[in-house]
Amino acid sequence: MGIEALQSRVGQATPPGEWVEITQDMINRFAELTGDHFWIHLDEERCRRESPFGATIAHGLLVQSVIPLLIGGQPDWMEGFSSGVNYGSDKVRFSAPVRAGDCIRASSTIKEVTVLPNGSVKVVSAYTIDIKGESKPACYAELVALLFP
Repeated sequence: MGIEALQSRVGQATPPGEWVEITQDMINRFAELTGDHFWIHLDEERCRRESPFGATIAHGLLVQSVIPLLIGGQPDWMEGFSSGVNYGSDKVRFSAPVRAGDCIRASSTIKEVTVLPNGSVKVVSAYTIDIKGESKPACYAELVALLFP
Protein backbone atom coordinates (compact mmCIF):
# COMPACT_ATOMS: atom_id res chain seq x y z
CA MET A 1 0.00 0.00 0.00
CA GLY A 2 2.73 2.48 0.88
CA ILE A 3 2.90 5.42 3.25
CA GLU A 4 1.02 7.94 1.08
CA ALA A 5 -1.89 5.57 0.47
CA LEU A 6 -1.97 4.75 4.16
CA GLN A 7 -2.02 8.45 5.11
CA SER A 8 -4.89 9.04 2.68
CA ARG A 9 -7.02 6.58 4.67
CA VAL A 10 -6.81 8.50 7.96
CA GLY A 11 -10.35 9.08 9.19
CA GLN A 12 -11.96 6.52 6.86
CA ALA A 13 -14.01 3.86 8.63
CA THR A 14 -13.83 0.25 7.53
CA PRO A 15 -17.03 -1.77 7.28
CA PRO A 16 -17.59 -4.12 10.22
CA GLY A 17 -16.31 -7.67 9.96
CA GLU A 18 -18.36 -10.84 10.27
CA TRP A 19 -20.08 -11.78 13.52
CA VAL A 20 -18.05 -14.19 15.68
CA GLU A 21 -19.57 -16.14 18.56
CA ILE A 22 -17.68 -16.00 21.85
CA THR A 23 -18.24 -19.46 23.30
CA GLN A 24 -17.81 -20.70 26.84
CA ASP A 25 -15.05 -22.96 25.53
CA MET A 26 -13.13 -19.90 24.26
CA ILE A 27 -13.56 -18.23 27.66
CA ASN A 28 -12.39 -21.38 29.46
CA ARG A 29 -9.31 -21.72 27.24
CA PHE A 30 -8.43 -18.04 27.76
CA ALA A 31 -8.72 -18.55 31.52
CA GLU A 32 -6.31 -21.50 31.31
CA LEU A 33 -3.81 -19.52 29.22
CA THR A 34 -3.86 -16.45 31.47
CA GLY A 35 -4.49 -18.00 34.87
CA ASP A 36 -7.54 -15.75 35.36
CA HIS A 37 -10.06 -18.20 36.85
CA PHE A 38 -12.42 -15.65 38.41
CA TRP A 39 -15.86 -17.24 38.81
CA ILE A 40 -17.66 -14.60 36.72
CA HIS A 41 -15.95 -16.08 33.65
CA LEU A 42 -16.22 -19.79 34.45
CA ASP A 43 -18.97 -20.76 36.91
CA GLU A 44 -22.13 -20.83 34.82
CA GLU A 45 -24.46 -21.87 37.66
CA ARG A 46 -23.13 -19.27 40.10
CA CYS A 47 -23.42 -16.59 37.42
CA ARG A 48 -27.08 -17.47 36.85
CA ARG A 49 -27.67 -17.03 40.60
CA GLU A 50 -25.34 -14.19 41.62
CA SER A 51 -23.95 -12.27 38.65
CA PRO A 52 -25.60 -9.00 37.59
CA PHE A 53 -25.10 -10.26 34.01
CA GLY A 54 -27.01 -13.54 34.46
CA ALA A 55 -24.38 -15.55 32.61
CA THR A 56 -20.63 -15.97 32.40
CA ILE A 57 -18.82 -13.15 30.65
CA ALA A 58 -15.68 -13.05 28.54
CA HIS A 59 -12.54 -11.53 29.97
CA GLY A 60 -12.10 -7.97 28.71
CA LEU A 61 -8.64 -8.85 27.44
CA LEU A 62 -10.10 -11.81 25.55
CA VAL A 63 -12.48 -9.44 23.77
CA GLN A 64 -9.61 -7.12 22.86
CA SER A 65 -7.29 -9.96 21.86
CA VAL A 66 -9.70 -11.38 19.25
CA ILE A 67 -9.63 -8.19 17.16
CA PRO A 68 -7.54 -9.93 14.45
CA LEU A 69 -10.19 -12.68 14.29
CA LEU A 70 -12.96 -10.08 14.11
CA ILE A 71 -11.37 -8.18 11.22
CA GLY A 72 -10.41 -11.29 9.28
CA GLY A 73 -6.67 -11.32 9.98
CA GLN A 74 -4.04 -8.79 9.07
CA PRO A 75 -5.42 -5.37 8.08
CA ASP A 76 -5.08 -4.63 4.36
CA TRP A 77 -3.17 -1.44 5.16
CA MET A 78 -0.20 -3.56 6.28
CA GLU A 79 0.32 -4.70 2.68
CA GLY A 80 3.42 -3.20 1.13
CA PHE A 81 5.39 -3.25 4.38
CA SER A 82 7.94 -5.95 5.18
CA SER A 83 6.58 -6.51 8.68
CA GLY A 84 4.69 -4.95 11.54
CA VAL A 85 4.43 -5.34 15.29
CA ASN A 86 1.95 -4.49 18.00
CA TYR A 87 3.30 -1.40 19.78
CA GLY A 88 0.58 -1.00 22.39
CA SER A 89 -2.95 -0.03 23.27
CA ASP A 90 -4.41 3.37 24.12
CA LYS A 91 -7.80 4.47 25.46
CA VAL A 92 -9.19 0.98 26.03
CA ARG A 93 -12.69 0.82 27.47
CA PHE A 94 -14.88 -2.22 28.12
CA SER A 95 -18.32 -0.63 28.17
CA ALA A 96 -20.60 -3.69 28.02
CA PRO A 97 -20.13 -7.34 29.00
CA VAL A 98 -19.79 -10.04 26.36
CA ARG A 99 -21.75 -13.03 27.64
CA ALA A 100 -20.88 -16.58 26.62
CA GLY A 101 -22.80 -17.19 23.39
CA ASP A 102 -22.83 -13.52 22.32
CA CYS A 103 -21.73 -12.66 18.80
CA ILE A 104 -19.36 -9.73 18.34
CA ARG A 105 -17.79 -7.91 15.39
CA ALA A 106 -15.34 -5.06 14.93
CA SER A 107 -15.01 -1.99 12.77
CA SER A 108 -12.04 0.34 12.67
CA THR A 109 -10.77 3.75 11.65
CA ILE A 110 -7.16 4.77 11.12
CA LYS A 111 -6.65 7.77 13.37
CA GLU A 112 -3.01 8.62 12.81
CA VAL A 113 -0.08 7.71 10.56
CA THR A 114 3.36 8.97 11.55
CA VAL A 115 6.67 8.33 9.80
CA LEU A 116 9.32 7.95 12.49
CA PRO A 117 12.99 9.04 12.18
CA ASN A 118 14.14 5.42 11.75
CA GLY A 119 11.85 5.00 8.70
CA SER A 120 9.23 2.89 10.45
CA VAL A 121 5.60 4.00 10.41
CA LYS A 122 3.44 4.30 13.52
CA VAL A 123 -0.25 3.66 12.89
CA VAL A 124 -2.95 4.34 15.49
CA SER A 125 -6.26 2.62 14.72
CA ALA A 126 -9.51 2.91 16.67
CA TYR A 127 -11.53 -0.29 16.98
CA THR A 128 -15.13 -0.57 18.11
CA ILE A 129 -16.39 -4.03 19.04
CA ASP A 130 -20.15 -4.39 18.86
CA ILE A 131 -22.38 -7.06 20.41
CA LYS A 132 -25.17 -8.39 18.20
CA GLY A 133 -28.52 -7.10 19.44
CA GLU A 134 -27.02 -4.59 21.91
CA SER A 135 -26.90 -0.81 21.54
CA LYS A 136 -23.76 -0.28 23.64
CA PRO A 137 -20.43 -1.54 22.25
CA ALA A 138 -18.45 -4.12 24.19
CA CYS A 139 -15.12 -2.39 23.70
CA TYR A 140 -13.40 0.63 22.25
CA ALA A 141 -9.63 0.41 21.85
CA GLU A 142 -7.00 2.43 20.09
CA LEU A 143 -4.25 0.06 19.00
CA VAL A 144 -0.79 1.19 17.94
CA ALA A 145 1.25 -0.69 15.35
CA LEU A 146 4.75 -0.15 13.99
CA LEU A 147 5.26 -0.99 10.32
CA PHE A 148 8.63 -1.49 8.66
CA PRO A 149 9.18 -0.68 4.97
